[in-house]
Amino acid sequence: MGAKSTTAIDLDDDGAITVADLAGLSHRMIYDDGPFDLVEAPTLDMQAAMNAGVTTSVKITQAYIDRIAAYDRTVAPGGTRPLNSIITVSDVALTAAAAADAERAEHGMTSLLLGVPIALKDNYDTADMVTTGGCGCWNDNQTSTDAFMVKGLRDAGAVILAKASLDEFAYGFVSEFSSFQQPGSTLLVASPYDTSKTAGGSSGGTGAAIAANLAGIGFGTDTGGSIRVPSAYNQLVGIRPTVGLASRDGIIPLALSQDTGGPIARSVVDAAVALDAVVGVDPADAVTARQAGLVPDSYTSELSDTALQGARIGYLPSMVGSNSATAGLFTQARATLEAQGATVVELTAPTGFSAVLNEGSGSTNEFLHDLNIYVENHLSPDVAQRTLQQIMDSGNYVTSRRSVYQQRNAVTDATYQAWAGPTGSHTLQLAAGKTLVTQLMDDNDLDAIIYPSTNAYGTIGTNMRLSPNSGMPAVTLPMGTTGAGQGGAAVGVNLEWLGRDFSEGVLLGLAYDFEQATHYRTTPTLYPALG
Repeated sequence: MGAKSTTAIDLDDDGAITVADLAGLSHRMIYDDGPFDLVEAPTLDMQAAMNAGVTTSVKITQAYIDRIAAYDRTVAPGGTRPLNSIITVSDVALTAAAAADAERAEHGMTSLLLGVPIALKDNYDTADMVTTGGCGCWNDNQTSTDAFMVKGLRDAGAVILAKASLDEFAYGFVSEFSSFQQPGSTLLVASPYDTSKTAGGSSGGTGAAIAANLAGIGFGTDTGGSIRVPSAYNQLVGIRPTVGLASRDGIIPLALSQDTGGPIARSVVDAAVALDAVVGVDPADAVTARQAGLVPDSYTSELSDTALQGARIGYLPSMVGSNSATAGLFTQARATLEAQGATVVELTAPTGFSAVLNEGSGSTNEFLHDLNIYVENHLSPDVAQRTLQQIMDSGNYVTSRRSVYQQRNAVTDATYQAWAGPTGSHTLQLAAGKTLVTQLMDDNDLDAIIYPSTNAYGTIGTNMRLSPNSGMPAVTLPMGTTGAGQGGAAVGVNLEWLGRDFSEGVLLGLAYDFEQATHYRTTPTLYPALG
């Protein structure tokens, strides 16, 4: 049972089905006599059901809270370990949901996020929940303000439900964290498709929670793959926006030359709706000034199931990798693109392309400098551990990272400037990467470059580096399944789309067309609807 539309999604003159007016569509949808099904429910279904009075934000929020209580810290039948995807559940989420219901009753559906529960990676500041960064050392970091992106979500009427777990300080891909554990103890996030495997990282908690239907939409951050890896491991849609599209103010940084925040969702529509709420120029993050005049009224305006007709999509054979299962799915994806009317172009890597892929992350040379800025401007005065040395001295962190933290703590300002300063080697290489990849697209008249995001539970060479090392946006979504996880669940592999600066709308349109032609996402069998 679910939402039923009384009319087709707007048909253009050329017959293309678009979702340019999702709000109007949701108001035109009626709900049948069956119960609202929370599992896999998209935003449009939630809005249609709430508009019809079949359910409320309070009921949806409570249902997610119940699922978190039932599934997150217990071992599911057929599983091997807990998900461990949530660090904190908001004790005011139901109050916010009630306010959203009151807003709907008085003014109607004022936003496509009105009353929708959101899980945030626990490096986004929230004025009503602590922000630990995944570290037990910062269990008391109750900030007085929300991050810029969180404020946008609240302004849109979203319910901030929970803070999702992450790899401590957003460092790695395994999502190991120490928040609210005994000093020296840690937890790992599991994939809901196979709990013996990692959910990826560093936004692994967000990925696991959204895949297991513990929240409506999630948000992560990405420096070198931290949105796209958990999206790929958990059959989700992830957006790594152009650096400068969404403010990083109020987010615990890893490396500001490459940090960016974005949504993780179960569908392209949900990801686009979520992105709409968090973009904007923020004086507290100067790089956001670049977006002026380049942001559409809504990212949903370019979602069309004919977006691939006439599109030119490029790929580099070297980025497909040697895994036969992944390569087979990529070949299948190319055939789908061509069947949808796209031209797929095999590219030759230009001189300098390997340097783009091989440029390192700023997570070593920038972390200390950028963390100190966060401490000065945002960290709660109740937190005793205010330097990296004090964090190490406390013993209340992922202690296996001690050598990593020692290396970061030894970075001098001179080293930082030589790397990330205005004329630093890293800064110049990132600029060169943007120029080279943009020129590659221009020379071949491309709308996007595609490649597999990962293998099943494993990365592919330096694929994750192309977006952060050029600063250009990327969208990832499922391109099929390979093998089997626990409970008969299928293991997914994702297709990634890279585009020019601020071309998120174009990428989402192409990805939406591919999604509608394939519908590859599957639901984890270990976490069914509660009785």
